[in-house]
Amino acid sequence: MARNPKRPAGARSARTSLGDHFTAWRHHHRDSLADALGRMRGTPGSTLLTILVIAIALALPTGLSVLLDNARVITQGWDGRAHLSVFLKMDIKEERQRALAKDWAALDGVADTEVITRQQALDEFREQSGFGDVLEALPDNPLPPLIVVFPSSNEPEALEALQQRLSKLPEVDLAQLDVAWVRRLHAIIELGQRLIGVLTLALAAAVVLVVVNTVRLAIESRREEIVVIKIVGGTDGFVRRPFLYSGFCCGFAGGLGALILVGTALWWLGEPVNQLLDLYGSEYSLTGMSPATALILPLFSGALGLLGAWLAVSRHLGEIEPQF
Repeated sequence: MARNPKRPAGARSARTSLGDHFTAWRHHHRDSLADALGRMRGTPGSTLLTILVIAIALALPTGLSVLLDNARVITQGWDGRAHLSVFLKMDIKEERQRALAKDWAALDGVADTEVITRQQALDEFREQSGFGDVLEALPDNPLPPLIVVFPSSNEPEALEALQQRLSKLPEVDLAQLDVAWVRRLHAIIELGQRLIGVLTLALAAAVVLVVVNTVRLAIESRREEIVVIKIVGGTDGFVRRPFLYSGFCCGFAGGLGALILVGTALWWLGEPVNQLLDLYGSEYSLTGMSPATALILPLFSGALGLLGAWLAVSRHLGEIEPQF
């Protein structure tokens, strides 16, 4: 006689694999992103205004940073760059003077050298001073041989180190360096960098506050919907996720808008700036943003939007609870 198989008593619990959890998590993220984009398209006016405010806020420090980078590059190649006027002793012959200039051009930290002989210095002084008759009355040329040394770096510390190095040579009578304007230039650039840093922090905080206010209004407009979701068992994480995607999308779109604004401004300024540089004989031209900046700015802006959305949801979502 066959026996009936024994059936387990009671309810059987369903087992969900890790893959099922990951699939559900992925589908909900996809649906949350689609919901965020759909709601942004449903309110084009307020969405566009938020994105435009973020774009303008981020375009200002980004544009100033690009202009400062251009100024740094242009001043490095300016003909008025720092140089050392190295006066040799009076008994140094022209052949030795040219040999020294050639040797110094090969030194570390030296980009080029220029020889000014005693006769060249005398002719130039006679032409510029107007004291030709007085110079003719002198028994001998009073001007020493000169080598102009152009360093490869405009850093004040490097210039002073090179000056001390040349001053110790036996053929050198005086190595003169006017580094004051170099220090002023570096101080201005350093001040510009710090101002841009402060401005970036301030405007980044403004972007976060804009997103906080936008998400707060979105939460208030969906209060009844959030209450219903919580009644049927929806967690705070389930409710929070679409708002986080909304903040990130607004921030990311604002970053792309900032790139467009900065690119348009650089294009508009490019021609007059290049003409001005040509008048000063500069071979440089105005350059745009680097690829790294173009990649990082939208991601940075999206992160600010995500932070603002998180702050808004953490602050206001807990206040919305079902009332029984």
